[in-house]
Amino acid sequence: MFASIPSPGISYFDLGPLRIHFYALFILAGIVVAVWLTSRRLTRRGGQPELVLDIALWTVPLGIVGGRLYHVVTHPTNYFYPGADLWKTLYVWEGGLAIFGAVLFGAVGAYIACHRAGLRFLSFADALAPGMLIAQALGRLGNYFNQELFGAPTTLPWGLQIEATNPAFPMGLPTETLFQPLFLYEMLWNLFGVLVILLAERQFNLRWGKTIGLYLIWYGIGRTWLEALRLDPTEFLLAGLKINMVTAMTVALIGLLLIIVQWRRHPEPETSPYLPGHSLSPATAVATKSSAATRRSSTSHGDRQ
Repeated sequence: MFASIPSPGISYFDLGPLRIHFYALFILAGIVVAVWLTSRRLTRRGGQPELVLDIALWTVPLGIVGGRLYHVVTHPTNYFYPGADLWKTLYVWEGGLAIFGAVLFGAVGAYIACHRAGLRFLSFADALAPGMLIAQALGRLGNYFNQELFGAPTTLPWGLQIEATNPAFPMGLPTETLFQPLFLYEMLWNLFGVLVILLAERQFNLRWGKTIGLYLIWYGIGRTWLEALRLDPTEFLLAGLKINMVTAMTVALIGLLLIIVQWRRHPEPETSPYLPGHSLSPATAVATKSSAATRRSSTSHGDRQ
């Protein structure tokens, strides 16, 4: 039985002249895992192996810009006040990358890159969905090391300790107060979402943008619940709700509409992730088919064993 979840004693380490923040390391780890898994999934669907890395070169920088911009805009008094150091708006290693801004700007980058490659954007997004959730789960470990993303006070045995010197520690509470570990809740929610998506893909035809629709529904619902528990100085309310709650509900609704529309437009299986008039180069097509045949042969042989 846990007494509590301790707060980490460090958020970075020095490597020679370099200061390495755990937050940045977990973000980087999430990107690597997402690129690797998405590449495998897209290749199995007929895409070129190197495409995902090319798309990531557009998606990742724009995603970081969008994530930071959304955070700064929704928390203006953290950065804009008399005597403030405006350069701190760029200090992403200190935390403060909002997933909604990252997804929006990253999607713009992915759309541009997919269009340039002749790849259907929604097909790429379908391949990305599980890796995206894994990347978000890893990113939440970075929140843990930064002592952020916690909820209301709790007496639960898995309550999270937060140092009283932390600027985010709520004023007026005893220093020994424990908080809901929202970073952990979201990690588990995201990882469970990966299983839900993979199992759903086995049972249903979730190509043509339906998988990314399921991702949006899953994450939107989970984030709405977490925002209700979150202690966060959100400075914008809409209809009495925090802006992130409204955004999360909107994301879930968009996912539902996407599935409904695409199910009606494309009940048939998706045979290629490419736009009409685009396809694999002959050499890559042969290699991809050969690889698929090898996997099928290996699987069949394994079944006979």
